Amino acid sequence: MSEVQKGRHVWYDLMTTDTDGAKDFYGKVVGWTLTPFEGAQDPYDMWTAGETPIGGLMPLPPEAQAQGAPPHWLAYITTPDVDATVARAQELGGNVIVPPQDIPTVGRFAVLADPFGAVFCPFTPAGDMPEGGRPSPGEMSWHELMSGDYEKAFAFYSDLFGWEKGVAMDMGEAGIYQLFRRPGAPMDDGGMMTKTPEMPVSAWLYYVNTADLDGAVETVKGEGGQVMAGPMEVPGGDRICVCMDPQGAAFALHEFAAS
Repeated sequence: MSEVQKGRHVWYDLMTTDTDGAKDFYGKVVGWTLTPFEGAQDPYDMWTAGETPIGGLMPLPPEAQAQGAPPHWLAYITTPDVDATVARAQELGGNVIVPPQDIPTVGRFAVLADPFGAVFCPFTPAGDMPEGGRPSPGEMSWHELMSGDYEKAFAFYSDLFGWEKGVAMDMGEAGIYQLFRRPGAPMDDGGMMTKTPEMPVSAWLYYVNTADLDGAVETVKGEGGQVMAGPMEVPGGDRICVCMDPQGAAFALHEFAAS
């Protein structure tokens, strides 16, 4: 196996209260299909964009529901050593939700919360994960953190995954939107911002690339989802829309500017 490329978002799980409803909704909005993952101990289907698996779908565990966790998306970020990453995250003020464990033939992962409560999964793959290029329709294309303190959050993730700062965009009263990327990456991977007081928790938001933003937004509304913000144009000419699926999981849509 080649050396693990540190700090890559490589997999996205949706944990929801209605897997059949989510399958129908996302299939219509972004064109995903589902493929069963053979050998899983619990029911687990893989989201597929075209022929490319991009994540999975599973029921939100009853214990998570009992603790008040809503349906949500969860991303896996590569690291050469999950156990060392978990130990370092704890030293930096993070919390362990699920301790390190193996997924046979797939890799090793844990579930952590950063110092402000945003949840993510460090992940060491068992095999090679080829570097992708510009995301295609149906693939995740942006990763956005709304945090209690974006500067402290960036220091936390940079320490764990080696992320580097890109442009810091002044958003006026909303504050600074800090772009970030992996070392040597040809493009930014996402952005961080200090959340507004109205936002109840710190959280990650993941953007799905679409070739037809307006059509996807209309499908969201027609299939029982909600539009939370947008559609809107962002610096550089791309267009985005922040949405919520019918079960209450937040996600966003992203259309690249015409080249």
